[in-house]
Amino acid sequence: MRNRLLPFLSLPVLMLPAVAMAEVPSVAVDISPVHSLVSRVMGELGSPELVIQPGASPHGYSMRISEARSLADADIVFFVSDELTPWLAKARASLAADADTLELMEVPGTLHLRYREGATFEAHHHDDEVSFEHDEVHGDHEEHHDGDHEEHGDHDDHHDGGHDDHHEHAHADMNPHGWLDPMNARLWLAEIAESLAAQDPEHAATYRRNAQAGQRELDAMTESLSARLAQVQGTRYIVFHDAYQYFEHRFDAPASGAISLGDASTPSPARVKEIQARVAQDNIQCVFREPQYNPALIESVFEGTGVKTSIVFEPLGVGLPLGETLYPQLIERLGQGILRCADA
Repeated sequence: MRNRLLPFLSLPVLMLPAVAMAEVPSVAVDISPVHSLVSRVMGELGSPELVIQPGASPHGYSMRISEARSLADADIVFFVSDELTPWLAKARASLAADADTLELMEVPGTLHLRYREGATFEAHHHDDEVSFEHDEVHGDHEEHHDGDHEEHGDHDDHHDGGHDDHHEHAHADMNPHGWLDPMNARLWLAEIAESLAAQDPEHAATYRRNAQAGQRELDAMTESLSARLAQVQGTRYIVFHDAYQYFEHRFDAPASGAISLGDASTPSPARVKEIQARVAQDNIQCVFREPQYNPALIESVFEGTGVKTSIVFEPLGVGLPLGETLYPQLIERLGQGILRCADA
């Protein structure tokens, strides 16, 4: 057998032409939850580069050289909103001028909620919450938002005068933490897939298939968590800052107030007194802490009240493994925080 193979081994080798493989786009993203959603869509084809490291405040951030390079090299930049990362707009203009960009809060159909007023949200109870959405809703996400359009029928007023007027008016007091509504994230998965497919048509089917699988996962998670949280409706808790309104809205689990309006601001003495009064009046069960902010503030405000202060509640997935599982784990962890508070 060995000798019979020798003639074949001596034949000249035919060189087949190399098959050119499409290059997967270089992608940069702003925060960990967006990194997770983009990772879910890209799958095994590649991974996005994260510009803002976990645990850092997105409102003000000084990029490392490696992060600036990732932005400069990006073919596509996915980010939540200029309201969340105002400094990033200038960086995108100078470092990623040739890149395609997708501002996720501007995706048609995305639910927008306004920041609530007052430390105890008295001006915006859940039943009369003011919200607004873009008119257009894409594809199979439409059924998820029909109820929202009916519930918040007054939002259509915000579309008079065209998109530019809408953008200027809507964003003046928009709460930019929209990723904490899984139905927003569900919609964004499809738009992320389309952005990637436009630059990488060879893998378009893979991006879309991954996005659809991610949507099914979010649907199942949302249904499961909604059922569990329905069992503890009326749980009385206060958050560190008003970042969780989208989660509260989706799961009908409204907070009783926030210590700080935004994660970039320090509460005034008057606001602290207002919160302390609410704790006494409404028998607040828990105050959720955020690991990246001063724990001494929580302790000083609620010392001697008997309120549980040990539960971590934060919006970026700090401490969770970076990647496609971070986003669903983040939403589940928020739900678990409320469930633990209910048992306090």
